Amino acid sequence: MKIKTAKFVISNTDVSKCPKERIPEYAFIGRSNVGKSSLINMLTNHKKLAKISGKPGKTQLINHFLINDNWFLVDLPGYGYAKVSKSKRKSFQDFIKDYFLQREQLVCSFILVDSRHEPQKIDLEFMQFLGENGIPFCIVFTKADKMGNTKLQKNLINYKNKILESWESVPTHFVTSSETSMGKEDVLKFIEQVNIDIAKDFE
Repeated sequence: MKIKTAKFVISNTDVSKCPKERIPEYAFIGRSNVGKSSLINMLTNHKKLAKISGKPGKTQLINHFLINDNWFLVDLPGYGYAKVSKSKRKSFQDFIKDYFLQREQLVCSFILVDSRHEPQKIDLEFMQFLGENGIPFCIVFTKADKMGNTKLQKNLINYKNKILESWESVPTHFVTSSETSMGKEDVLKFIEQVNIDIAKDFE
């Protein structure tokens, strides 16, 4: 897939106010500071489509971007350790949960995981939440350029083994780097194929 256009449409915290168009959408979410904005900008060829900040937790809304006029990329707030009040963090949790449970146009979620770290409880719990509610998701390992290949492969194996403690198989996953564009074609090809597979559902 070649991304020709990527346009910001709307930001909000109310699922009922999300775009009404009946087109597929793909949500990107992960812990704060996992490199989500950089990944989105890399995938869409736009350096400033998603706002990048040195402070984790910059994204605090449901952000819809229309890609190639036929699918939405949704940038969701990071969960975890953003420096916001407990009440605001709770509201994040509520509207994020509402989005995943209520948004009919959502066809797949991309859970971003920092490939440098050991499996984090909060990531595994979020995957469990999606699985229990029948919400399809893929795992995107980010920042793969930040270590040597041997260390990277060791970390990936450890992560897969951890997932297999709770799951029958490892979900579809991608290894990416926003710096080198590693994994870009794989992610976009996956989205393109899913769009083809589900086209009849959106007629």
